[in-house]
Amino acid sequence: MIEKCLVLTYLAYATIVNLASGLNNGLALTPPMGWLTWQRFRCQTDCARYPDDCISERLIQVMADRMAADGYRDVGYEYITIDDCWPALNRDSNGRLQPDPKRFSSGMKNLSDYVHSKGLKMGIYEDFGIKTCAGYPGSEFYMQLDAQTFADWGIDLLKFDGCNSNPDDAKFGYPAMAFYLNKTGRPILYFNEWPLDDKLHGRKSNYAAVQQYSNAWRNFDDVNDDWDSVKSIINYYANNDQNFLSFAGPGAWNDPDMLVIGNYGLSPDQERTQMAMWSIFAAPLIMSVDLRTIRPSSKALLQNKRLIAVNQDPMGIAGRVVYKDQNIQVWTRPILPKGSVAVVLVNLGSGGSPAQVTLPLNTIGLTYPMGYRFTETFDGGNLGQYKPADTFTCFVNPTGVFMFTANLL
Repeated sequence: MIEKCLVLTYLAYATIVNLASGLNNGLALTPPMGWLTWQRFRCQTDCARYPDDCISERLIQVMADRMAADGYRDVGYEYITIDDCWPALNRDSNGRLQPDPKRFSSGMKNLSDYVHSKGLKMGIYEDFGIKTCAGYPGSEFYMQLDAQTFADWGIDLLKFDGCNSNPDDAKFGYPAMAFYLNKTGRPILYFNEWPLDDKLHGRKSNYAAVQQYSNAWRNFDDVNDDWDSVKSIINYYANNDQNFLSFAGPGAWNDPDMLVIGNYGLSPDQERTQMAMWSIFAAPLIMSVDLRTIRPSSKALLQNKRLIAVNQDPMGIAGRVVYKDQNIQVWTRPILPKGSVAVVLVNLGSGGSPAQVTLPLNTIGLTYPMGYRFTETFDGGNLGQYKPADTFTCFVNPTGVFMFTANLL
């Protein structure tokens, strides 16, 4: 009987998918920016021993305060999202999700009201399986109710995972939640892990469908707070298996996971590399760091308006690799004004001296006959004027980047 119910449920989902017209929610016209609990605070639920670090309404309120007061909101970071481990272990008597009563004693509606009072938006995490990755109640068989619950709470973003589910159900479960979010009438930005689920189970992704039913999607492993992890993500995007970068654009983005800038594992050069590459990817900029204790240099990097401008370029075209040589990669991304290009040279090597890189400009797509004005992206410095036949030489630190924008003369 249970198996029969499962089949009927997902046949219903399939019907929904065929009737739905995709998200069509008008959100994420540029890559979303915000803050998320997971990488920095994980699933810490012991508020007696770790009152400042546990997943709780207090943590969200304090981070919302910092985002509003310390300049993050003003440069575009607007979503503050609770990842796994927020719910009570059981649904209420009406089948609704409920937050842990001790750690979220005021309730989710009051918490989202507080976040909104700071000029920010509130995000939350769930899973289309029976349980979340950390073992809390999942949304399987409750998707419509959960979507409406989130809308009633004033939620603005849903991060939707796929743990503890039948792998074959991904193509139904993720679109079904998109449908139910739409049905609430509340605009709720929809992050999900659909392509990552496909990867973990050895399947190719239907990126056209993923794009249709998602505002952003994870397609590779979780980021960790170390250089090897960030480097592996850069290389995955360089390989661009299944041409997933071509599906990025206004309303729908590849998500290489959180920015770990300001934590423990990256050097200053490596932090610059992550910020530059996530900007060239046209990726969501989702911080996961303690904003109370962040280093001034990391804060300045996260708030660098020139890098954010590249990331938020309205055309929404993801960058591509145009040159590779051993540890050196060159990425370019078309940006406005029309004809302009953002360029990143990244040195993935981890030892020795800075690498000298010399490039004939016409080989990386800079072919406008009248030439370009180059501007260093991190500090805004003028690098001079160049024609397509010219070469450009710079030095790139180990695990570092050199980034500039090329604007038409």
